[in-house]
Amino acid sequence: MNKLTRIALLVALLLPCGTPILMAQEVSQADIEAATAEAKAEVARAQDILGREGFSIYVGAAFGAGLIIIGAGLGIGKIGSCAVESMARQPEVAGNIQTAMIISAALIEGATFFGLIVCMQS
Repeated sequence: MNKLTRIALLVALLLPCGTPILMAQEVSQADIEAATAEAKAEVARAQDILGREGFSIYVGAAFGAGLIIIGAGLGIGKIGSCAVESMARQPEVAGNIQTAMIISAALIEGATFFGLIVCMQS
């Protein structure tokens, strides 16, 4: 048995020892009404926030993410097409061209991920 299997088995055996046993308890009508009022207040607060800010923030983030993806697709497509064309013209330098192409595509992907994270955070 390897080390990971032993750890998983130990956790599986010890996990039930630390979990508390839930006991059934009576819920009064006042508790139900308090929870209902709290839920209604939370819904009203959420509706107020959505009413003030609108969904234009989310549309802007989606539009920005779409532009980023389109730009990255066009950039990587251009790199690939030019690399294949130059490899066809000079097959002896195909290895160098392929290495440069992969590095350029990785840099574009990194910038794309950064832009997507910025759009998701807004």
